[in-house]
Amino acid sequence: MTNIVVIGGGTGLSAILRGLKTFPVDITAIVTVADDGGSSGRLRKELDIPPPGDVRNVLVALSEVEPLVEELFQHRFQNGHGLSGHSLGNLLLAGMTSITGDFAKGVHELSRVLNVRGKVLPAANQSIVLKAEMTDGSIVVGESTIPEVKKKIKRVFLTPENVKPLPETLKAIRKADLIVIGPGSLYTSVLPNLLVPGIADEIKKSTAKKVYICNVMTQPGETDDYTVSDHIGALVSHVGSGIIETVIANDQEIDKKHLEQYEKEGAKEVLIDREKLQKLPYQVVTDQLLIYKDNYLRHDAIRLSQVLLSLL
Repeated sequence: MTNIVVIGGGTGLSAILRGLKTFPVDITAIVTVADDGGSSGRLRKELDIPPPGDVRNVLVALSEVEPLVEELFQHRFQNGHGLSGHSLGNLLLAGMTSITGDFAKGVHELSRVLNVRGKVLPAANQSIVLKAEMTDGSIVVGESTIPEVKKKIKRVFLTPENVKPLPETLKAIRKADLIVIGPGSLYTSVLPNLLVPGIADEIKKSTAKKVYICNVMTQPGETDDYTVSDHIGALVSHVGSGIIETVIANDQEIDKKHLEQYEKEGAKEVLIDREKLQKLPYQVVTDQLLIYKDNYLRHDAIRLSQVLLSLL
């Protein structure tokens, strides 16, 4: 069976996994643990555990349970002193970590409960703090704070510097036939995984097909005015070349109504700058990859999965 490793975080990762799990492939999801906002941030601070939010979403995306169980896992309490804002899945992950004494073990046990198709691995087994150095020299601390500062990012880095990757993560990368990076927030979801020592090196050594899925829209305070080649440039400047061979980008036309809606939020379409891309040593695959969901653009998970598998 084809082994696929998908690396990222946020809604982008969950969406593509929902598509891939409908195909006969073996999936390992490597998920960021740099999140520090909302329920995840509170649990991380109070219990000193890695933030569970992104992991929770990925577990749900790969789970094969009744819709009601999925709804229960994603249920967010609206009131209750101390409970308000927490999702039940985050609390269950925190509880399992407490019972097993180890976050990765907790994720593994909960995967069994949720009948997860594939493996979900945190990029590291401890909380990491994401920091950004801006082009004006200032340092911004925290994944949720970085986009809010609305400054141009020069680089992001992790603390502590001696974070260790999970041995299972490195093993999964070694076994992979296909390694998929993204889609997801470039600086706050994708790069925090690749910056965990050992992960990028293992990807470079791998003989797997290495693919980067570029975002469709820019992200305010993070990738303002970025083109496809700018996204690639940021990856390479952080972890060096040899991490991707193929880039997948959307070339489906976006209707005016949605573009205007995104513009109100400060986001634009990520342009495919073909001339620049032709000078780079990557295979560029473009396709119509969009669906509209709740008035937002999302990658069409099935179509994207088909494009990925066709590369093999």
